[in-house]
Amino acid sequence: MRLATTIRPYDWGSVTALPELFGTEPTGQPQAELWMGAHPGAPSTVGGVPLDAVIAADPAAALGPGTAGRFGGRLPYLLKILAVARPLSLQVHPSAEQARAGYAAENARGIPLDARERTYKDDSHKPEMVCAVTPFHGLCGFRSPAATAGLLDRLGVPGLRPWIGALRDGEPAAALRTVFAEMLGDAAAPLRAEVERALLAAGDPELAPYAEIARACPGDRGVTAALLLHHVELAPGEALYLGAGVPHAYLGGVAVEIMANSDNVLRCGLTSKHIDVPELMRVVGFAPGEPHRVAAERGGPGEHRYLPPAPEFALARHELDGERAHELPGGVPQIVVCVEGEARLDGVAALRPGESAFLPAEVSNTLLEGKGTTYRATPGA
Repeated sequence: MRLATTIRPYDWGSVTALPELFGTEPTGQPQAELWMGAHPGAPSTVGGVPLDAVIAADPAAALGPGTAGRFGGRLPYLLKILAVARPLSLQVHPSAEQARAGYAAENARGIPLDARERTYKDDSHKPEMVCAVTPFHGLCGFRSPAATAGLLDRLGVPGLRPWIGALRDGEPAAALRTVFAEMLGDAAAPLRAEVERALLAAGDPELAPYAEIARACPGDRGVTAALLLHHVELAPGEALYLGAGVPHAYLGGVAVEIMANSDNVLRCGLTSKHIDVPELMRVVGFAPGEPHRVAAERGGPGEHRYLPPAPEFALARHELDGERAHELPGGVPQIVVCVEGEARLDGVAALRPGESAFLPAEVSNTLLEGKGTTYRATPGA
């Protein structure tokens, strides 16, 4: 089933990256996210029919009895291609329990789903994984407090001394919670301005990514809080997993992203959108730790599998050499998207960059061939 898809024009998106990747004409407007899936916010369509409606008409055929039973008759994942030109919101996603409770509470308060102050758009958690197509970088998870204290000290801002002391001397998670909350608070606005000036004047390579955030988001409360997080760089083909409670922000590059079929985001900063600090503090996990990179496992020749710890999704990258066909097993719902060259499914459905197809579970084994690169989404183990 060939998919017609939607590109979301968020202001952080690149004007040129997706047109260059897909070989299309730029519109002059940002093109941030290409969505492929059945999320009601922007479902892909098959012959003009939304994919969620196609699935609802016969969940067992579209998803397979096992997937339909596990995930309530819904496609469990959402696949995207991201083109990031400036920082996304500094954000965090809730756990499944937090999402259910938050969604029910906002419904009980009568907050419309499209209201600006609405936090929970559905009742699902939103683990996600990003796999770089071009060099890609972002922020992910809390650095050790001692290392962050050293980084803040190098800014030479006297007003930072109380936070530096707390990070050096306090219990790590408690210190991060306290400093993070104070950094986002209104009372810290003058100090945040000093930090921005120091970042813009710094010539320190380790501070350079945070200086770029300060240039892109002047006056935003998230600029200073970003200094608490790891800066992560991904080479093409490298992947990063983000579970519940992990603060993160993407900063630049093109990547394939796959996630649970949800749109629940709690924002900390680098945004003009709604920020609910009390709810944010309830959801953020403050234990420091290293970013969760997902190593590619070799499948068949030219196949690289990414298997994160999420039941909703897994991802495979297929490097097609123009000679050998890759056999895709049936029985599960799959989306295949081409990002380079041309791919063919059973010698019929030719996909060029940016084009995608849905393979219902009832379809038997399918041959993927051509010359180029595709990504394939499936439910997780």
